[in-house]
Amino acid sequence: MRKIDDLLHEYGLSHQNETNKAIHWICVPAIFFSIVGLIYSIPAEPVERLLPFLGSFANWATLALVIVLFYYVTLSPPLALGMFFFSAICLALANLLSLTVPVPLWALSLGIFVIAWIFQFYGHKIEGKKPSFLKDLQFLMIGPAWLMHFIYKKLGLAY
Repeated sequence: MRKIDDLLHEYGLSHQNETNKAIHWICVPAIFFSIVGLIYSIPAEPVERLLPFLGSFANWATLALVIVLFYYVTLSPPLALGMFFFSAICLALANLLSLTVPVPLWALSLGIFVIAWIFQFYGHKIEGKKPSFLKDLQFLMIGPAWLMHFIYKKLGLAY
């Protein structure tokens, strides 16, 4: 069995309750976005000088996501492609919000992060099982891939 299959299976063991699953479908993408927003908020001058051709996407979040996507490629290139598109949406949304919302992006992202984690832990209380990442921090990265693999299954795509 492939490593990604083992990881998705193990992650799924603590995500059987339908309410917990529903909470994860909202909160895992929200947490992923909030982390992108928080990293995007770090002043980007050194990155802008290094990668000027990226324009407003020359920032620390872009660099962090490149590293994250390399991790996903090692697990499953097809899932990495889906995570690339989701990451691009998160970057675009962070860029848009940083330009249009009167609240600083870091404050908005921090609020989303805290609220989403409260709901995540509530979902696990309902589930009666601890979050997977308490066993292995790698599962913080597997959560988004776990959701993406369901999208792939629904579309009949191999992951």
